Amino acid sequence: MPRYVVERVYNEEVHNDMESVGARSKRIAMEAFPDIVWEHSHVVADESGIKSFCVYEAPDTGRIREHGEKLGSHAITHIYEIAADITPDDFP
Repeated sequence: MPRYVVERVYNEEVHNDMESVGARSKRIAMEAFPDIVWEHSHVVADESGIKSFCVYEAPDTGRIREHGEKLGSHAITHIYEIAADITPDDFP
């Protein structure tokens, strides 16, 4: 199944409550989107606010967008299909 990096930007009220957003995202995926798997996320902050880069396994980007719409309180700014995973150990 394809894997994706999902770039999200969160609205102001979410900044102080990322824990409940993550819990709600997990619950929504388990209940309504059993065909997607949330692997992990990197939450970052910059001058524009809070963003996350979330790795999902999903049949297509449409399912990820549907999940995002149901979650609310954020905007998906881009979805990238993962072509490969590499680490420093992969290189001599």
